[in-house]
Amino acid sequence: MSEKKCIKSLLPAELEAEMLSLGQPRYRAGQIFKWLHLGVRSFGEMSDLPRSLREQLSESYLITAPEILRKQVSSDGTVKYLYGLADGNSIESVLMKYEHGYSICISTQAGCRMGCVFCASYDPARSRDLSPAEILDQVLFSQADSGTKISNIVLMGTGEPLDNYENVLRFLELVNASGGVNIGMRHISLSTCGIIPRIYELAELKLQLTLSISLHAPTNELRGQIMPVNRTYDIRRLIEACRYYFEKTSRRISFEYSMIQGFNDTVSCAQKLAELLKGLPCHVNLIPLNKVEGSPLLPSGKNAIYRFQRTLEERGLTATVRRSLGRDISASCGQLRRQNSHTEV
Repeated sequence: MSEKKCIKSLLPAELEAEMLSLGQPRYRAGQIFKWLHLGVRSFGEMSDLPRSLREQLSESYLITAPEILRKQVSSDGTVKYLYGLADGNSIESVLMKYEHGYSICISTQAGCRMGCVFCASYDPARSRDLSPAEILDQVLFSQADSGTKISNIVLMGTGEPLDNYENVLRFLELVNASGGVNIGMRHISLSTCGIIPRIYELAELKLQLTLSISLHAPTNELRGQIMPVNRTYDIRRLIEACRYYFEKTSRRISFEYSMIQGFNDTVSCAQKLAELLKGLPCHVNLIPLNKVEGSPLLPSGKNAIYRFQRTLEERGLTATVRRSLGRDISASCGQLRRQNSHTEV
């Protein structure tokens, strides 16, 4: 028996082709696409389709539908979901409320292979890529459970998006397509630790999303100590790729910089960072390090963070200190991890 095809991972044009191959009118694809993006769990819920078609679809296609294994609500209103996947893997997603609307931080892999020492997501033994549908499901089912309309997406959860490049690109097309959730590219941020060849490929597509670089240090010596990726793709080549990305897209780059006490938070580091980014239209997000269990790293003090910010601003850079949301439920930057347990709490 052949394996069923994941219908939610199909782009609208592909879904149309599937319907035509089944002898169905083209408009059926639009109906199905709309139902899928409403978060239905079965073809039986697609009430405007003929019963015969629903039965036919059930025989040949599957609809991904994660289970909410755990839901935690922070004192600041942030919600962290632990989603169970069909193969027993699980992933975390975070729903955040801002003045401009609701944003969701989603995962692109179950576990992560990058090994950044300040991040809880590292899990090379059990990591796998998420399908386009599994990435999209985090938006659909968080939206359905919360009763909110999500307007912004951040690909900054578990996993390295550019390490799952093809599936992430397909997800972007799906979430941007009319007839579904239709979230515009300018409302999407993609965070990467610096897979340089993929940055060049992404630049050629000229998507209007925001590219966010997890930088966290101004020199190869420092960055290599906390981010193994830097040993393959060094910091100078990374910034060259960012300059190329801006030239191609005219989109300002965002740089993420976790402030680590006594490591990367000195005035000297700020000066070196300003020199590194000189002339590149960008924004620097200073992130007070969020404590990760088992890590010896400590967050910088407020004085050091704001001194660092002033040093950057004095040298012409735009820098802000990120407000940490969901810290009391381990939902802040760097705290998401691949969970193994399917026990509800």
